[in-house]
Amino acid sequence: MTTEQIERQINQLTDQLIVHAKKYYEQDAPDISDFEYDALSLQLRQLEAQYPQFARPDSPTQRVGGEPLEAFEQVNHDYPMESLQDVFSYEELWEFDQKIKEQFPDAAYTAEVKIDGLSVMLDYREGLFYQGATRGNGLVGEDVTQNLKTVRSIPLKVETQYPRLVVRGEVHMPYGAFERLNARRELEEQPLFANPRNAAAGSLRQLDPAVAARRGLDILCFNLQNAEELGFESHSQTFDYLASLGLPVVQPRLRTGSMEEIIRFIEQTGDVRDALAFGMDGIVVKVDQLSYRRELGSTAKAPRWAIAYKYPPEVKETKLLDIAIQVGRTGALTPNAVLAPVRLAGTTVSRATLHNRDFIRSKDIRIGDIVQVRKAGEIIPEVLGVVWEKREGDLPEYQMPAFCPVCGAPVSEDEEEAAIRCTGAECPAQLARNIIHFASRDAMDIEGLGPAIVQSLLDAGLIHSQADLYYLKAEEVAALEGMGQRSAAKLLEELEKSKQNPLEKLLYAFGIRHVGQKTAKVLAQTFPSVQALTDATEEQLTETPDIGQKTALSLSGWLHSQQGLHLIQRLQQAGVNMTQPESRAGDTFAGKTFVLTGTLRKTTRAECQKLIESLGGKTSSSVSKKTSYVLAGEEAGSKLEKAQKLGVTVITEEEFQAMLPAEE
Repeated sequence: MTTEQIERQINQLTDQLIVHAKKYYEQDAPDISDFEYDALSLQLRQLEAQYPQFARPDSPTQRVGGEPLEAFEQVNHDYPMESLQDVFSYEELWEFDQKIKEQFPDAAYTAEVKIDGLSVMLDYREGLFYQGATRGNGLVGEDVTQNLKTVRSIPLKVETQYPRLVVRGEVHMPYGAFERLNARRELEEQPLFANPRNAAAGSLRQLDPAVAARRGLDILCFNLQNAEELGFESHSQTFDYLASLGLPVVQPRLRTGSMEEIIRFIEQTGDVRDALAFGMDGIVVKVDQLSYRRELGSTAKAPRWAIAYKYPPEVKETKLLDIAIQVGRTGALTPNAVLAPVRLAGTTVSRATLHNRDFIRSKDIRIGDIVQVRKAGEIIPEVLGVVWEKREGDLPEYQMPAFCPVCGAPVSEDEEEAAIRCTGAECPAQLARNIIHFASRDAMDIEGLGPAIVQSLLDAGLIHSQADLYYLKAEEVAALEGMGQRSAAKLLEELEKSKQNPLEKLLYAFGIRHVGQKTAKVLAQTFPSVQALTDATEEQLTETPDIGQKTALSLSGWLHSQQGLHLIQRLQQAGVNMTQPESRAGDTFAGKTFVLTGTLRKTTRAECQKLIESLGGKTSSSVSKKTSYVLAGEEAGSKLEKAQKLGVTVITEEEFQAMLPAEE
């Protein structure tokens, strides 16, 4: 094809994908399948990679995130992003109204929902999204353009006659996206986000845009910063204009000159706030006329023409009827309060979190108590404590169960930790997380067996433990949505290959508490078979380097448990290797510390790390004066620069290969 034909094809694909994305994300009416959309998107990405000069700035491929950033650049705000004065009573609203009406009797107001998120600036130049920044201190923010491009509700191009639009909005994480994110983090044993606002802020400030792209962020716009320069006369006019451009704007909202109507709006919105898809914590009241705003001006802290009414936290009393135990995907037993139903923040609450064992102990909460309940972050109901004067009789102290209520396995209780965990190797409550971990790269390394496929297998009832993976049939897997015969054959091939993994990978794959990668390797080298590990006494285990009593007890308990023995037996029957081969021995790199950076062409970093360790060396993730060598591949970044500054020896992949001992 000629370059003109290629450019035309890229433009056609870009326009086509923009239309399909709008139908999917804005109109909720897709007319092609996800598979077809992904195929078109892949075709466009490949063409753009080959001919970057023809890639358009409004291309949907911008949504998936680019290269990770070293740090955020600072952005000076041409239009200050002011904060608002908060008020907590209707009296304060009336005082605000009185001050405004004394100067402008015909002043009108807009009342709009105050979204609980992160304020950002969107800068459009000649209709194209040019730059985005956080509020920062109001005068200087951080350039988060690449992350904002991954927010699909932000148009990358708008049809406007104005050379520049500066829009202010609130990036937030809808409740649904927040729940999915925390569920995924729980599976991956990462700390959970406390609330959607924290999650949104953390996501928007990721240095890797690809991470932000996966977080499901959204935005609602609420101000045109340069409105008066463009000839607009009122704030409400700008709302209509922004909406006409396809920018998502804040809803619900109201325009009125009456503070009584504003207060009714506050009360009505408060009654339905739980039905909104996003977090909100108040109502913002603004003078609508832009010329009045200019004359009213601002104090050193906030504009005089706007005020934010914050909803008070609602706390109610109710009776604790019972404590129900929920087993999470990581095996943690979480106590939940079963309550006499009570109306709270617009919804009826009959359950609330009690956090953990230590919380119950510290608050001395007992079944039958009258307790105070509120919604934490307006989302999750929580028990605050006991109403002591209403405790009746001598209520017994609550004791956490000694056995998992789901599978009956003993629980692991550590006085140094608040969490109590199920020790069951095949506990149904932990099944998804256990299988995802089992298949992960550092464990059994079963390529293609990601969380989505694991969930599909579980939903279809094809697997009930890690061992069931090795008994799958090609026709069963091929029948799953999105698989097919080729994908099924590839997965079974990967499963077959994983049977040959060394014992250290299997040990880590079991997910035994306190047995990480390094511990698994030490154990496998000391006890080179599952049988040898099972036969080892607690004393023999603790005599092993880096193996303490906690690890020994956890390992021994797992290996001798009914579920652990059953899992091992079924894996053995499936042909999974249970031994550790003799590793390549040597001391070539004894006492040497390597840092790996950049892309290696002849091997992977993980394989290189194993090789270094097998020859007595160590690897580190950071460069220091103690670093012996920095092995630099292609596109090495800041680590290479630091090594050069510190005078650390930098070697190429070829030089590293030359350092290896000759194979016999």
